[in-house]
Amino acid sequence: MKSDAKAPEEYIDSLPKERREAIKEVRKVILKNLPKGYEEKMNWGMITYQIPLETYPITYNKQPLMYAALASQKNYMAVYLSNIYSDPKEKEWFENEYKKSGKKMNKGKSCVRFTKLQDLPLDLIGKSIAKTSVDDYIKMYEESRKK
Repeated sequence: MKSDAKAPEEYIDSLPKERREAIKEVRKVILKNLPKGYEEKMNWGMITYQIPLETYPITYNKQPLMYAALASQKNYMAVYLSNIYSDPKEKEWFENEYKKSGKKMNKGKSCVRFTKLQDLPLDLIGKSIAKTSVDDYIKMYEESRKK
């Protein structure tokens, strides 16, 4: 469900109460662990954590380079983790850690889906967000563009 909200707070306020509370909690974890240099914005109809174009303007689509995102979709909520899904070793690490959490993972191509906050291992989301600096993510992105 794409939103026309202009700011993360506006997006969150537009959600049903149960989703609003869950998204707020996940957002707190992301912001607490977000490495310096990323910015929180609304883009693609969801809350995104991205590298500003002023920092890295040479993206394939002329949009800021998205690092992570948080969204409320029609049937679930989702955390998008581009750093985890861009690197096979990081993806394997994430999936193993998720299994250790005892929670059932519901993943898409580049996201982890959840219907309740209790379904999501917040500490793992925080560790995943904290893992990759802006410089390292730019290197990952540039390597992926060579393929």
